[in-house]
Amino acid sequence: MPIETYRYAACGGINTLLGLFNYYISYHYIFNKVVFDLGFFAFKPHMAALFFSGIISFLLGFLLNKYVVFTGSNLKGRIQLFRYFLSFAFNLFFNYLMLKFLVEFMGQPAFFSQLITTVLVIAISYFSQKYFTFKVK
Repeated sequence: MPIETYRYAACGGINTLLGLFNYYISYHYIFNKVVFDLGFFAFKPHMAALFFSGIISFLLGFLLNKYVVFTGSNLKGRIQLFRYFLSFAFNLFFNYLMLKFLVEFMGQPAFFSQLITTVLVIAISYFSQKYFTFKVK
């Protein structure tokens, strides 16, 4: 296994477990399985937990990918951050759609649905980061 793939799996595993932990805690205890109303928009609890855990995963994921996994990239940091944000936004949107489908239409439990969605997002994320965000010129 190439060292880059190993590092991605290790760092991604840490970030994924932290993201799932944050999702679980925020769903059950912060948002307490009730609608989170901002006044101008209301989030269902599984969606509020997704966005909450996503903020933490975004920050940690970028730092781990930039400084541990894809160290050979010669793109400027601000370019990497912008591309990482684009990749993250796409993955978050995909995750949102999958959660909406699994929880609201299929009636699956929120945490179980997030586990399934996470597997799909990991695969998409690896390729987008390797060949877009942190590519080597």
